[in-house]
Amino acid sequence: MTRAEIQQRALELPAADRQELAEALWESLEAETVPIQDFQKRLLGEWLKALEEHPDEGSPWEDMEKRVWPDAG
Repeated sequence: MTRAEIQQRALELPAADRQELAEALWESLEAETVPIQDFQKRLLGEWLKALEEHPDEGSPWEDMEKRVWPDAG
């Protein structure tokens, strides 16, 4: 089966199954070195600078996680 065929079959799955597949694929990347592109490095640098300049702004990860995934956990 080709990559295109796998992708097409995956896109035919119900939403919950596609989400589970996407999460499994994403987690599989954690074991590999994935190159960071230049625009990503610049963006991360901007975020780090903003955090250093305004450390009291923003939200703790736990709060963000609850807002992004309210039904998790």
